Amino acid sequence: MCHAEKLLISRRDQISPMHTHVIKAEDIINRGGATLEIQFYGSDVDGKFDETAGGPVYCDGLRRCFAPGGGLRLAPGESVTLMPGDWHAFWGDGGEVLTGEVSTVNDDDPDNTFRDPIGRFSEIEEGEAPTHLLVSDCRSWLG
Repeated sequence: MCHAEKLLISRRDQISPMHTHVIKAEDIINRGGATLEIQFYGSDVDGKFDETAGGPVYCDGLRRCFAPGGGLRLAPGESVTLMPGDWHAFWGDGGEVLTGEVSTVNDDDPDNTFRDPIGRFSEIEEGEAPTHLLVSDCRSWLG
């Protein structure tokens, strides 16, 4: 597989935290609802978060440059293409947004890099063996 697609519900003011990807390129699409607000930063030469860096993104195929901390407001039907090293956070502004993501296939565990340390999944104290495994469970349950 070359591409993957997922849907996310971006609730009003629910932030998808500032992050970038090492390999994955992605299109983020407002599939419907309110406005999707996206904030951007660029990377330093090592790919790390740089609060002084801006750069270009493509919004519906048109090149747009952003200042550090700048952003876009995507109405339903609009999209932005993000490349590895484009730091971004997004949220629904004024209501819920059905957010689509079409991306190159990747392994989220090593590919997602968050600006602030956060856990990928909540810690769970298991009372019994799981019926279905999360991707993050595979190493501990299957070796």
